[in-house]
Amino acid sequence: MTSRFFSTMITAAVVAWSSCVEIAARAEEKPEEPGKVIGLDGATWTSLFDGKSLGKWEILDKFDFKRHGKVEATGGCLALAAGQSGTGVRWTGTFPKTEYELALEAKRVEGGDFFCGLTFPVGEKALTLIMGGWGGSLVGLSCIDGEYAVENETNTSIQFEQDRWYHIRVRVTKTKITVWIDDKETVKFDPEGRKLNVSWEMEPCQPLGIATWLTAGSMRNIQYREIEASKSR
Repeated sequence: MTSRFFSTMITAAVVAWSSCVEIAARAEEKPEEPGKVIGLDGATWTSLFDGKSLGKWEILDKFDFKRHGKVEATGGCLALAAGQSGTGVRWTGTFPKTEYELALEAKRVEGGDFFCGLTFPVGEKALTLIMGGWGGSLVGLSCIDGEYAVENETNTSIQFEQDRWYHIRVRVTKTKITVWIDDKETVKFDPEGRKLNVSWEMEPCQPLGIATWLTAGSMRNIQYREIEASKSR
């Protein structure tokens, strides 16, 4: 009776262990979904890139992205090789239209044009933050009242260093769009009453996308958080 009892217990334990091994193996096969991360400010952010796979980032292959460079998740980074002309990805998951902050780190690996063209939603419209366009140093938003970043009041110049990470944070509310680069406020713009759209080259990136232009760039720590309207000033 005792030996039969122990034999039954051992069999059950083996079956349970086998089931756990099978479940663990299946979990390893499934790509990690974007999850919650704690930012440097102590706030809870939602990660859009796990550093291991493209996940819900779709490689662009239309219009000026037809001859795109290689896109891969490598070394914890989203690497966009130089294309002829553009290389880019578009987020296919859910994302807020307003009252949010979006942050990432980006660097120019090679080339001399923009290494991060960050297209993001502004309500039902969208804008693109250009990092390093028009000769390699221009920063600004395209397009406002039909004017590219180089033409409107948001443009400024930064001498970007090759192969150096820059921290980018964009805050979008109904009354203000603010951009910080390395924690320095670089762009501050009131979108109310203005015509907003992206350039025709960046249309495939909507509503949320990242692109480079004749340039290789790398991105990491892509994340966002929603903010309360009452605290979005």
